[in-house]
Amino acid sequence: MEIIFKQHKNIDRVKWDRCINKAYNGIIYTYSWYLDIVCHDWDGLIVGDYDIVMPLTKFKKFGINYLAQPFYTQQLGVFSTKKTSPKVIEDFLSSIPSKYKYIEINLNTFNNIGATDFKINRNVTYEIDLIKPYEKTYKKYSLNTKRNIKKAVKNKISIIRGLPVSEIIDFKRKNTKNKLSETYFYILKKIISFSLLHKIGEIYGAYTHDNELCAATFFIRSHHKAIYLLSVSSTKGKENSAMFLLIDKFMKNNSEKNLTLDFEGSNIESIARFFNSFGAKPCYYYTVKKNNLLWILKMFKR
Repeated sequence: MEIIFKQHKNIDRVKWDRCINKAYNGIIYTYSWYLDIVCHDWDGLIVGDYDIVMPLTKFKKFGINYLAQPFYTQQLGVFSTKKTSPKVIEDFLSSIPSKYKYIEINLNTFNNIGATDFKINRNVTYEIDLIKPYEKTYKKYSLNTKRNIKKAVKNKISIIRGLPVSEIIDFKRKNTKNKLSETYFYILKKIISFSLLHKIGEIYGAYTHDNELCAATFFIRSHHKAIYLLSVSSTKGKENSAMFLLIDKFMKNNSEKNLTLDFEGSNIESIARFFNSFGAKPCYYYTVKKNNLLWILKMFKR
């Protein structure tokens, strides 16, 4: 198997996206348009006529080329029209050009690896199939989640679809404790705008009884999967358990469909417990890391 490295300018985007469309492990993050938004100058490793591909999301700092996981891109790795073995994944990792002096990227839930000289960490995401009737899905909610949904209903929280992009972005700005860069908001706005334009994204908003936005989420879809890409609550939203009702509404609206809801994380126990409370099950993926920086520079990356 010959693995070819191609710079961004030489990648055939039509063939690339055709591979992602047909890939048994395809996911929204690896379409060329999505990669262009989160990492405008990404490269790629390719086998054959784009039968197997791996995006290389590259960045540069202090003149050093490195690979890193972009904003709003939980999983990347190797994508193929046929199932791959751990050996194929290892071969791709070994084919990453040496010019990338530091590598820290996530594979996807279908990429299993064995022996490698990369440092490996296991991460978890939570998924739930929505193909069953809503009543059966609801029965698997935890008692605490059911109580919180009833609390939101009692407090007259209402859920709507179709929130303007600017409104959810502003709401995110106002209700984020840690200061985020303008690049972060630019990327988020581009992803949401493109997705809504092409009808693969959906925004849900939760409002208090006096019509104040108190929680919002953005879902993006591909390959029979809806990804819970963004969620944000105000203090009132948290007090009224609005997010519980919001997620319940999405699941109810999409019940009995060939769709999996991917909560996109998390390794944080409290967040994982929240996702699990809706009956979602853990799925695992790996972060691979290699540091080839000069020893004096290794202190900047751990």
